[in-house]
Amino acid sequence: MALFKLLVTSLLVTFVTLHLVHALDHPVHAETQVSLQQQIDCNGACAARCRLSSRPHLCHRACGTCCSRCNCVPPGTSGNQEMCPCYANQTTHGGRRKCP
Repeated sequence: MALFKLLVTSLLVTFVTLHLVHALDHPVHAETQVSLQQQIDCNGACAARCRLSSRPHLCHRACGTCCSRCNCVPPGTSGNQEMCPCYANQTTHGGRRKCP
């Protein structure tokens, strides 16, 4: 019984140590990096992006969601999505591009 407790304790200590070492190796995640960067004006950027859309309210809502997640909106009213890879990679549940 004592040997089992010693084994469980040593495994727990090893797991916590490995977790701490991993956390020290990767201190800043992508979400944290976005918050450290200067935030763009999503309303203004999406208004410019969606100004020629046939459904401006839908476009602005989707663009706003993508902008808040990625902190980036491609220039122009369409295309140029390679300028913001995060923006270009957002998809709906159906697998279609989410961001206009």
